[in-house]
Amino acid sequence: MREELAQVGPRLRVVRRSRGWTLDELASRAGMSASTLSRLESGKRQASLELLLPLTRQLGIRVDDLISVDAPDPRIHRPVIRRDGLIIAPLAPEGSPVHTYKITYPPVVTLPELRVHDGYEWLYVLSGRLRLRLGDQDLTLTRGEAAEFDTRTPHAMSATGGKPAQVISIFNDEGARMHTHAPTAQDD
Repeated sequence: MREELAQVGPRLRVVRRSRGWTLDELASRAGMSASTLSRLESGKRQASLELLLPLTRQLGIRVDDLISVDAPDPRIHRPVIRRDGLIIAPLAPEGSPVHTYKITYPPVVTLPELRVHDGYEWLYVLSGRLRLRLGDQDLTLTRGEAAEFDTRTPHAMSATGGKPAQVISIFNDEGARMHTHAPTAQDD
């Protein structure tokens, strides 16, 4: 907490200067002396609500804007899912509104069975060659290509060309559930 309070003065100075105001101008508007404001900005005077409220009102900011909030750890710590030969690495936190995964498809001789389910999928091929069977279309996507489709269209995917294909896939809720969980009787 002491570190957060130590940053109030310098942040106050940055906001004041961004408005193009001098110490005298802001101090006068806030009803305090320029020397009090100077000591507050330099950290020589302890910040208090009595001092900060008139300053933040004049600057059009909240007191919270002057207090540092530690950013949460942005790294994603979720286990990799291995299912039917796929390696599915989650790229978004649990409960995220967007379900993003890096999926590695192994090369196979026979395309998996076509599936149909509610949802949408967006994908981008990072490496390899991805065979996408979508309805009557039999497509091969290569590195740098993308696709988007309604998963109510019968579809199946696998790597082709003898090497794995790495794909970034983005699903809505229904698509994520179908692709990352083992099918249940109600999913079929």
